[in-house]
Amino acid sequence: MTPPLIQLAEAQRSAPVTDWASRIAWVVGLLVFVVFVYWLMREGWKWRGRLQGDLPELPSAPADAGEPKLTMSGRYHGSTTAGQWLDRIVARGLGTRSRAELALTDQGLDVVRPGAQDFFVPAAALRGARLDKGIAGKVLTEGGLLIVTWEHGDRQIDSGFRSDRASEHPAWVEALDRLSTTENTNSTTEHTETEGAR
Repeated sequence: MTPPLIQLAEAQRSAPVTDWASRIAWVVGLLVFVVFVYWLMREGWKWRGRLQGDLPELPSAPADAGEPKLTMSGRYHGSTTAGQWLDRIVARGLGTRSRAELALTDQGLDVVRPGAQDFFVPAAALRGARLDKGIAGKVLTEGGLLIVTWEHGDRQIDSGFRSDRASEHPAWVEALDRLSTTENTNSTTEHTETEGAR
């Protein structure tokens, strides 16, 4: 039988020393992984921009756009291919979320974005508006986003906005729908008259 003093001496061993080399290796490995993931995301963004490179330059507001019917301050949440809320459009700066000031006139919709590229949607390019809850990966409460559908080049685009006062959204939907219907009716009438004259 072993005397208790010898058992006590054997039990008192020093705590294991921290292995700093393996800890540093884990931290460095984790940092490399995070940087790699961000690099992949950036490359994916650039690749999507190259795929959408055929998107024409965005129109700018005419010098005499007229008096605004409606104005709104809020946020621009992005643009997607119409009807596909996750197919984000990044070309021409449309993928950049930002603050936005909107003004609706008889000429169209003027979108001023501090820190990002402004754009103008001519009234003839408007295709309608609706309230929705998500666009380009951003999801809000039902009806929390004003979605404006417009045509640019050969693409139909949905652009999402959120007013600082969400109660303004229904008035915007009504005004945009009315303007797009008027413009589309005028375009159809002109096209029919042209065809009839031939």
